[in-house]
Amino acid sequence: MGMLGWVMMGLALWHFTIFLPDRFYGGIVGAFVGSLLGAAIGGLLIYALANSELAVPGRSETTIAVVLYAVPGALLGIAAAYALGISRRRSA
Repeated sequence: MGMLGWVMMGLALWHFTIFLPDRFYGGIVGAFVGSLLGAAIGGLLIYALANSELAVPGRSETTIAVVLYAVPGALLGIAAAYALGISRRRSA
C-alpha cells in the first residue's frame, strides 16, 4: 500500500507540470515518468532511512506521513526531466 500511495502522490504532483513550459525531456510523458520514478525511489529511500530497513510499508503501516515521503523524490524527478530536456535543446 505504501508504493501505491507514493505513486499516487507522484501522479498528483505531475498534474502541476501543466503550468510549466514544455521543456521536459520526452515532453509531458517524460515529466510523468520522472515524477513516478522519483516518487517511488524517494519514498522508498526516505522510508528506509526512517525505519532502518529497505522495505515497502504494508497496509497497516501506511499513513499520511508515509505517503508524503514521496514529495521530495517526485519534485526531484520532475526537475531532472526538465533539466535534461533543457540541456538536450541547448546542445541541438
